[in-house]
Amino acid sequence: MDNERARELVARERRRVESALAGLRGEIRDEGSLGRQQTGEQEDAGSSLETEAVSVALATELAEQLAAIVRAEQRLMQGTYGRSIESGLPIPDERLEAEPLAERTIEEQRRGDAR
Repeated sequence: MDNERARELVARERRRVESALAGLRGEIRDEGSLGRQQTGEQEDAGSSLETEAVSVALATELAEQLAAIVRAEQRLMQGTYGRSIESGLPIPDERLEAEPLAERTIEEQRRGDAR
């Protein structure tokens, strides 16, 4: 994969993740403290707690994706983007098109996920 296309894919991922993360952080902030919200029915308090827990979990996942973007940007600068961080083998362009933040070949990823 050429550098220009790789940079475009990683930049697109950065925009997507930063936008989603900003939206979630805004929602969490707007919801305020659960302690202040729990003035209604017990069911409402439970629903609010569940909603906030999901929002926080999503924000955590997006923050992890942002860290993966930073690592991909570092690999782009070092000239190692598109190569497995585990073996150094090339990661197929098709995989990078589908998953621009891929750090390993599909086989290596499967082995890691199985552990």
